[in-house]
Amino acid sequence: MDMDKETQQKISKLQMLEQNMQTFLMQKQQIQSQIMEIESALKELEKSDKSYKIIGNIMVSSDKKNLEAELKQKKEMLEIKLKSIEKQEGNIREKSQALQTEVLSSMKSEEKNKE
Repeated sequence: MDMDKETQQKISKLQMLEQNMQTFLMQKQQIQSQIMEIESALKELEKSDKSYKIIGNIMVSSDKKNLEAELKQKKEMLEIKLKSIEKQEGNIREKSQALQTEVLSSMKSEEKNKE
């Protein structure tokens, strides 16, 4: 099927957008996983009297309140990053859907012109 150059460019752009969506999805999953780990750590921290922090390859005793504050701050930062990624993902999804609609209508009109 022969397509005009503009339609081919739109298809290429659509493929790039899909790749970006996949990248955002992977980043989002990693961040969600990190948030779950932090939530789990915070729950365990509530139950324990002693707290430890891993620094490099060693585990050192740490002040429970400081460690809790650190984990909460890290969680907040990850949640902000997650919202940003979700917003970017939404923008790309909208662009992708609009472009997909354009490509499909271009292909339909090209097919009608051939008849």
